[in-house]
Amino acid sequence: MTDFRFIPITPHPLLSPYVAKIHVFESSGRLPARERKLIVPNANFKLTLTYRNGIVAGIGDKTFIQAENKLSLTGLIDSPVILDSHEDAQTGTIIIEFNPLGAYRFFNLFYADVKNQIVELADLIGNQAEELQSQLVEANSITLKLQLLQIFLIKQLAKTVADPIYDYCIDRILGADGLLTVTQLEKETGYSSRWLHRKFSEHLGTGPKNLSEIVRFKQFYKAYSTGAESKRLKEQIYQNYHDQSHFIRAFKRFTGSTPTDLQNSTNELSIKNFTS
Repeated sequence: MTDFRFIPITPHPLLSPYVAKIHVFESSGRLPARERKLIVPNANFKLTLTYRNGIVAGIGDKTFIQAENKLSLTGLIDSPVILDSHEDAQTGTIIIEFNPLGAYRFFNLFYADVKNQIVELADLIGNQAEELQSQLVEANSITLKLQLLQIFLIKQLAKTVADPIYDYCIDRILGADGLLTVTQLEKETGYSSRWLHRKFSEHLGTGPKNLSEIVRFKQFYKAYSTGAESKRLKEQIYQNYHDQSHFIRAFKRFTGSTPTDLQNSTNELSIKNFTS
């Protein structure tokens, strides 16, 4: 049986407003066939270093291979991901997850171009990523690799400035657990829905409505992953969805399954990912 674990790492204080979490994923090999290998969208971008073995990810009808000793950036994901080790061997990966405030502060990209994509960082920012990859290969410990990655991100952060309107909208959506409408954002900011959608596409890769839908489902799935009792789960459903059919549509969209189907399967990877 394959053993795997997520080891949480505390981000540097300068990064903590923008980094949702850092963890090291270790696995003794490919995950068991009975394991669903599902990762549910959580509205975070991911910078990944596969320092031992590689990772294979299925997003929709596309397959992405994150090769060993390569840095990859995962854009905003709004569909379920199926994840496993590339080879049936020991695997080690450092994963830095940026919250929706975060990614645009580190990389000068048009984020709609990387939505539902996993792209090698060198293809996005060139020599900077290649130099960092070389340093990471030479680093002989996970601690040193983590230090190099965070130093790089702190330097990237110093090159950028905040976008106050975008940041305000993100704070409002996250603070309302995804229950804030675009109409409310229009009223509060004085900007049209079209302008807001363009701003979100630039910094996030998708519009505010889609982000709200991901955040709303995340609230339920966090409760589900931590083993909340059925009464609390029902409260989460009716707080966030008009009715049961609305909830079922969201559940299928973000997990690829019905609640009953998922409950009757082994999905330890997704649960550990949400609770680590």
